[in-house]
Amino acid sequence: MSVRFSVEEFAKLKKILPIYEWGLRTLLTKLNIIHEDLKDFRDNHSIEYIRSRMKAPESIAQKLYDMGLDVTADNAKTHLKDIAGLRIICPFARDIYFLSDLLKSMPDVNILEEKDYVSNPKASGYRSYHLILELPVFFSNKTEHIAVEIQIRTEAMNFWATLEHKARYKYREHVPKHLSDELIVIAEQIAALDNRMFTIHEIISLINQDVQEI
Repeated sequence: MSVRFSVEEFAKLKKILPIYEWGLRTLLTKLNIIHEDLKDFRDNHSIEYIRSRMKAPESIAQKLYDMGLDVTADNAKTHLKDIAGLRIICPFARDIYFLSDLLKSMPDVNILEEKDYVSNPKASGYRSYHLILELPVFFSNKTEHIAVEIQIRTEAMNFWATLEHKARYKYREHVPKHLSDELIVIAEQIAALDNRMFTIHEIISLINQDVQEI
C-alpha cells in the first residue's frame, strides 16, 4: 500500500525539508574542510569520499506509517532522525573510530545516538558505525536544531551493505536462509580482509619511512 502525506501536510513538510537540507550542507562543508586538512596538510587519508542524501517524502510517510504514527509533518520532525543523512567511506576499519571521535569533538554538535556495528555487527553481518548528530541551522532571524544521521564504513562494508539491501528489497525483507547465511560468511571474510589490508598498509608505511631515513 502506498502511503502519502495529505495535501495540507505535504505543504507543511515542504517548509521543513529545506531546513534539513541547509543543515546537511552545513555539516558537509565542515566535513569537506576536515577532509582537505587531513589530506593536504597532515598526510592522513582517513576519508575516501562522502555522500549525502535526503529522505524522499514518500519514504518519510512510509516510515511514519510503519512506526504507527500519523503521517504529519510535525511527526516527521519530532520522531524521525534520518531525514538528512551522510555516509563517510574510509580506507580501513580503524579509520572509522578516528573519524567518529573527530565528529564527536565538533563544536555546536550534540550526539543524540551512537551505535557501533563494526565491533558489534548485526546478526545479518551488517557492519557500520552510526551517529545521529544534532546541529543548529541559522537562517533569517531564527535558529533550529536538526538531526543528521551519519554512517561511517569502509568501501568493502559499503559494497556488502548495498548487496544485502538489494537482497532484502528483492525478497521483501524475507531473504532465503541459504542466501542470508552466505551473506554472513561474506561479511566475516570482508572484516578479515579489511584487517589484512590495514596490516599491508602499515608494512608499506614502515618501508617508506625506512627508505626516507636512508
